[in-house]
Amino acid sequence: VQFEESGGDLVQPGGSLRLSCTSSRVRLDDYDVGWFRRAPGKEREGIGCMAQTVAQTYSSHTAEGRFTLSKDSDKNEVYLQMDSLAPEDTAVYYCAPAIHGCSARPIPPRGPYWGEGTLVGVSS
Repeated sequence: VQFEESGGDLVQPGGSLRLSCTSSRVRLDDYDVGWFRRAPGKEREGIGCMAQTVAQTYSSHTAEGRFTLSKDSDKNEVYLQMDSLAPEDTAVYYCAPAIHGCSARPIPPRGPYWGEGTLVGVSS
């Protein structure tokens, strides 16, 4: 199963963005939805997760509390709110099922779980 991401843009340092994750085929409430990113020249890393079964969200330590997750079940969307963006946040951002479990740094799943991602650029 693949999800669809949107909301990426080019912003200045200190700016904010809200990324959206949705699916036209499945209910996101049926999954732990992980957020991941791949920065230029780096491996894909997990940065947060919206758990399916409990009202908990996890934001990675590296995000230092700047990233928060939420969801709108009626719209079948999960959101990643990113504040105080820095150049090192420049990456392609993805959402995908957190098949290895929900945590602050979910393990990226192997296999056909990845959509196109959405590009976030942070530069002055």
